[in-house]
Amino acid sequence: MSKIQKIKGFSDLFSPESAVHTHMENLAREVFATYGCQEVRVPILEKTELFARSIGEETDVVQKEMYTFADRKGRSLTMRPEATAGVLRAFIESGMYASEGSTKLFACGPMFRYERPQKGRLRQFHQLDVEVLGTDAPQADAEVVLMLWTFLTKLGLKNLALELNSLGCPECRPVFHQRLRDFLAGVDQSALCEDCRRRAETNPLRVLDCKVPTCKELVAGAPSIADSLCPGCAEHFAQVREILDSAKLPYHLNDRLVRGLDYYQRTTFEVVSGEIGSQSAVAGGGRYDGLIKQLGGPDLPGIGFACGMERLALLYGEAQTPAPDFYLAVLDSRALNTALLLAQRLRERGFAGEVSFEARSIKAQMRQANKLGVKTCLILGQDEMDKGQIVVKDMATGVQKTIGQDDLEQALGFRKP
Repeated sequence: MSKIQKIKGFSDLFSPESAVHTHMENLAREVFATYGCQEVRVPILEKTELFARSIGEETDVVQKEMYTFADRKGRSLTMRPEATAGVLRAFIESGMYASEGSTKLFACGPMFRYERPQKGRLRQFHQLDVEVLGTDAPQADAEVVLMLWTFLTKLGLKNLALELNSLGCPECRPVFHQRLRDFLAGVDQSALCEDCRRRAETNPLRVLDCKVPTCKELVAGAPSIADSLCPGCAEHFAQVREILDSAKLPYHLNDRLVRGLDYYQRTTFEVVSGEIGSQSAVAGGGRYDGLIKQLGGPDLPGIGFACGMERLALLYGEAQTPAPDFYLAVLDSRALNTALLLAQRLRERGFAGEVSFEARSIKAQMRQANKLGVKTCLILGQDEMDKGQIVVKDMATGVQKTIGQDDLEQALGFRKP
């Protein structure tokens, strides 16, 4: 039989890589909880319409990158390419919007996009996601940005930069769209990529997000959306910036930051790193005040962000996996059952460790104990078992002593509940 290999763009995570992801998830739960976020788990598979309506028909995600297929009843289903749409669908379907005040939700898990695999970007990738729903206050925008920055800071990441922009609202954005169309009409159309030639009419804002070098060069002189903001959007953005300034959080205003999804408006932001190549964004998000209504819910505002865990892991490095408390070496096969039950007792008291499933030479089992990096090796032979004793060896000093099995927890240096 031929060997079955994993699909291109998909990855297996073993320790220490898996430990890094676990650490990030646990830290996210801890940090986001201090801001009042509740965890929600939503399906990986959703109706295709959900993403087409939320992300936008003209986006690369919908047109090129989604894993979409028909089920056995002919219904079009899609593996989620991002988290926001599914979280909002669940928010609407559950009726959570009926509660007073804002709702803060946190989600994590795998996402799927068909694109060229590269460092920090896979076809199955993982995201941490936060959504704050039911308020359009600029204070909420600032809090979301501060929440993200607090998480990244506690994660210990360095050399990060925050980029900030406002995309306006349905009142002022059409004015900018027309200014942008007029500008794009005057550039050499043949020099634009095929996607941008289409976007120039259907969604000109997305031209500013193109990563093709020739397109970036052509739109370098495009008008700035900051000059087209209505008074309400200008004041909203000014308040967000004032709060971030007061919090002494540095940021860079980037009027070309439009993000890759159609639902964003007003505040948008990205956190970028110069240490992971051209795909520099490690987290980002923004406000999407019309999206809940667009998905069939009430007309409630919202703002959120997502962190790409694979890219964060590139910056984080290896996690230090805690060494086990003990390794229990068995020298006589007749002591195997007793050793297993002793190890179980220690684990129930909160200690972590491993026990040998076979009687081997003491030399071989010392090598195993050293490989695990344990502090203490416990040695059990038939003689110790008959006397209700066990040998305790300090792996750092090499000193060993024989004690009663009832004193085992104390001998490990502390007693856990």
